[in-house]
Amino acid sequence: MNDSPNIARVAALLGDPARAAVLTALLADRALTATELAGIAGVTKQTMSAHLARLLDARLLVVEAQGRHRYFRLADEDVAALLESLMGVAFRTGAVRLVSSPREPALRRARVCYDHLAGELGVIAYEALLQKDVFDLAPEGLRLTPAGARWFDAAGVDVEAAGSRRRAFCRPCLDWSERRQHLGGALGAALLARICAVGWARRLKASRVIEFSAPGERAFLAALGVRASHRDRTAARR
Repeated sequence: MNDSPNIARVAALLGDPARAAVLTALLADRALTATELAGIAGVTKQTMSAHLARLLDARLLVVEAQGRHRYFRLADEDVAALLESLMGVAFRTGAVRLVSSPREPALRRARVCYDHLAGELGVIAYEALLQKDVFDLAPEGLRLTPAGARWFDAAGVDVEAAGSRRRAFCRPCLDWSERRQHLGGALGAALLARICAVGWARRLKASRVIEFSAPGERAFLAALGVRASHRDRTAARR
């Protein structure tokens, strides 16, 4: 008898093209209606309702009612991490689409992963913070150091508020286009919110792309202590 979790059920749910399209669309941490999701997946609203019922039953999605409308979103960050990992495998094996794939320079440079920064700039940020001893790689996972708390405070990120959220505080998240880690969790989300709040970057409408202005990218990398030579190398790969 196999007492392990039933991954076959989850795999079957993710294996349907329409449901995969739904989950990918919701990976941008936005809530969408069944009608909107049906249009994205290219199926009828009735068919989409059946797909959404199965995803809700498996607890991959949650639904919120506002007036006459029902909005669907990913259940939590763990579901987003699963999808990112699968995308990394798909990208590595060549199972990618020419449209809206990480081959697009803007998506590869910076994008949202659920609610935190991913892509090349997300990886650069995470690795720079590790070098600055902002985090300890403890046996139980990633841990913010006192020096790290001071760094985030100087950057205008409310560490205490991030720590009060009912989710992982900080953790590495495998980046599907860079195949290295970026910063996830509540702290990663707070950092991205701060980046947008100070005007260094903005989220493009109906897209996962995070668009940095040229001065904003320079200021962000300078705050991380990334050397000019590193900036030049990353720009050359764009």
